[in-house]
Amino acid sequence: MSTTHAEHIPNEELARQDPDGRLFNEDLAPAHPTHRKWNGYQLFSLWMNDAHNAGNYTWAAGLFVGLGMSAFDITLGIFLGSLIILAGCCLSGFMGHDTGTPYPVISRITWGIWGANIPAVVRGIVAIAWYGVQTYLASIALNALLSRAFPMFRELSLSTAPSFLNLSLGGWICFLLLSILQLIIVRRGMEAVRHFQGLAGPIIWVIMLVLMFYFLSKANWHFDWFSGPDGKQLDSSTQMRNILIACAQTVGTLATLMLNFSDFARFSPSRKSVVTGCAWGLPVNWTAFAVTSVVTTVAAAQVLNADINDIKDPGILLEHVDNSIMFYVCTISFVFATIGVNIVANFVSAAFDISNINPRRISFRTGGLITAIASIIVTPWNYFNNPVVVGYFLGSLGALLGPFFGILAVDYYLVRKQKFSIRHMYLPTPESIYYYNKGVSHYALYALIPSAIVSLSIALLPAFSEIKDFGWFIGAPIGAIIYYFLANGRVVILPHETAAQKA
Repeated sequence: MSTTHAEHIPNEELARQDPDGRLFNEDLAPAHPTHRKWNGYQLFSLWMNDAHNAGNYTWAAGLFVGLGMSAFDITLGIFLGSLIILAGCCLSGFMGHDTGTPYPVISRITWGIWGANIPAVVRGIVAIAWYGVQTYLASIALNALLSRAFPMFRELSLSTAPSFLNLSLGGWICFLLLSILQLIIVRRGMEAVRHFQGLAGPIIWVIMLVLMFYFLSKANWHFDWFSGPDGKQLDSSTQMRNILIACAQTVGTLATLMLNFSDFARFSPSRKSVVTGCAWGLPVNWTAFAVTSVVTTVAAAQVLNADINDIKDPGILLEHVDNSIMFYVCTISFVFATIGVNIVANFVSAAFDISNINPRRISFRTGGLITAIASIIVTPWNYFNNPVVVGYFLGSLGALLGPFFGILAVDYYLVRKQKFSIRHMYLPTPESIYYYNKGVSHYALYALIPSAIVSLSIALLPAFSEIKDFGWFIGAPIGAIIYYFLANGRVVILPHETAAQKA
């Protein structure tokens, strides 16, 4: 599994062939060997940050509460889904490690030097939309913390308090504070992101375990793994359906980060680091966190004698914790965790994607600033509280990520057989082998259109409601197969700059 990545080309050389900065800036440049510090533990911590947050807690608990799954169904389904994501992230991560470049630059190989903006913009829109949602969710927890610590602050969040664009003054204060904090971290660069997520991941695990054992002990350690929320055993056909749905939703939840995992893996010293970090972070850590979420929710329902629907959200659950120290520590931890997942899954991706649109004028830090401003302008609390908007707008954009991944993976591994040219990825002239038809690959477009139609139909049309969770599984292979038959043997490949050679 050990590999060596492509020889590093000095940034000065790449900048000279692109004096106008149409494709190159320091942030989009291949990672320097001295910057490859994201080892297996750092990538494992990345997945801990992506898992340990209020949104994923509520999602996992919701599988039990809303869909009536047993803890066993949820555990097995998420485990199987995380294995699929593990395979996809290794494929995506190897691309980043081999080339040393982020997702928008890697996309130039498949889509062309200008066509790469098509998947980058779609991924960027999804990232900005969900970045705003995660910031809003974190602001709710921060608001609860400040309201409990400072009764005067509670007055700013009441229904009678002044509001603007459907958000109270207290809500605005918390939302803007968290936006500024995240922006400060990202503007310090990827090294700051690496240190932050390396610190946050283990802390959140400790808090989650404390919370789970706290409620389990109160429930006299009683828990049923094989029954639904009504206490009844599920038949085998229902269990199989539940497992498949949990698997599909896991893939759908993580497909966004899987697509641009190269943004982080480009800084890894070896392919082994990519595999190690993802193996521990996905099938092991993700499954364990989901189980912890379900166990905590069910045990809390028994202890508090409350409707389980009322406590599947950790923010609401923590309000039932009488121990003030535990409340403050856990609430702060959930805010910390949500910041971690937001930076990892949304902020970094959006910053790189926006920078790729105009590298000369937009750096990674400037892209981060644009992301933060855009997330405020779209007022995420309004569309997050509107299930129609969430289901159709964000759901349709997310459905496109499957075809994008399928096309990219089959092109890199099967069509080009991991061969690429770093110089040509940054060459903004027709001499680039990635210039194609005025900079856009028709093969990629022709593969995207039918696979996107299928994915969007599954996501949006009521006739496909029974399989709406499986759009990624259908769209990705359709896009991959069509692209393979269109492009195989018809693209130019330079043999002298190849991907990682197996040691």
